[in-house]
Amino acid sequence: MSTMDRRLSVAPMLDWTDRYCRYFHRLISRRTLLYTEMVTTGALLHNEPARFLDFFPEEQPLALQLGGSNPEELAQCCRLAEAWGYGEVNLNLGCPSDRVQSGMFGACLMANPGLVADCISAMAESCSLPVTAKHRIGIDDMDSYDLLAAFVEKLSDAGCRTFIVHARKAWLQGLSPKQNRDVPPLQYDTVYRLKQDFPNLEIIINGGVTDLNQAEHHLKKVDGVMIGREAYHNPWMLSDVDRRIFASDWHPASRHQVIEKLLPLVEQECARGIPLKRITRHILGLFHGQPGAKKWRRCLSENAHLPGAGPEILETALSLVPRIDDSR
Repeated sequence: MSTMDRRLSVAPMLDWTDRYCRYFHRLISRRTLLYTEMVTTGALLHNEPARFLDFFPEEQPLALQLGGSNPEELAQCCRLAEAWGYGEVNLNLGCPSDRVQSGMFGACLMANPGLVADCISAMAESCSLPVTAKHRIGIDDMDSYDLLAAFVEKLSDAGCRTFIVHARKAWLQGLSPKQNRDVPPLQYDTVYRLKQDFPNLEIIINGGVTDLNQAEHHLKKVDGVMIGREAYHNPWMLSDVDRRIFASDWHPASRHQVIEKLLPLVEQECARGIPLKRITRHILGLFHGQPGAKKWRRCLSENAHLPGAGPEILETALSLVPRIDDSR
C-alpha cells in the first residue's frame, strides 16, 4: 500500500480541476488528495509535456490521471509523472464520452480487462509511483457483480492495489456523459461488497457524495471517499476535511482569508499574461449560501474577462461580502 493518504480526495474533473482550481482547493484543505484533469497519453507525448504536467508545489499531495490504452505509451507517461514529482498515477477507466471511446480509453476499457491488466502492469513496472484505477461498477449490460470482481482481481494481479470505484454503471450508448453522472442509480452496496471480498485492496468510493456526514458514513465501510462536483460548486465544504477526516487541528480562518492568500498567485499569474478569468472561474462558489454570494459572483463574472483585469477585481468582489469568522 502506498503512503498516499486517500481517505478523502477531490475527483479529476475535465475542464475543472486545473492547476488554479487545485491551488485554490489547497488553501481550504491541506490534507485532501487532489487529482489533475485527465490527460491523454497522446496529448502528453506529442506536445510539450510541461503544458500538461506543471503544477505549483503547494498543490501536493497530488495525483496525475491518465487516459490511454497503449501499455508502452502509458509507461512513458508514468516515467514523466515521476520525473515531474507527482505522488500517484491514476488510469481513467470510467469516462463514458464518445470522444474517449473512439480513442479506446475510459469506461469502454472495462470490456477488455486483459488489455487493462497489460496497461497496469506496464505502468507499475515503469515507475516507483503507486498506479491506481478509477472505474465504474459496470458498463451497458456487463454489470454483474461477478464481472466486476473478476475485473478487480485481474487488475490486482497486474499490480494495482487501489481502486476508485464510481458506484454507478455507465451506458456507453444512449446517455451523454452528463446523464451518465446522474441517470444510472448509485449502488453503494456493490462497492462495500468489493471491500469485503478484497480486504487487502484499498477501495475508494465515488459518486453522489455531497457532504462530510456522508463521507464519514462511507468510511465505516471503505478506505476512502472521492468527492466530485460538490467540492467544485461548494468548495468551502473542504474546510472541515482536515479536522473531521484526517484528525488534524488545521482549519482556514475564513473565506476572506483564503482569497487574501490567493491574491499573490493571482498577481503573479496575471503579470505573466494569464487571463484573470482562468483563475476566478474556479472560485465563484466560495461564498455559496452566504450573504453577499450573488454580488461576489456577479462582480467576478462581469469583470474578470475584461482586458487588463487583475487582482483588484478580486479585492473589489471581496469587499462586497460581509467578513465572517468561519473557524468553528
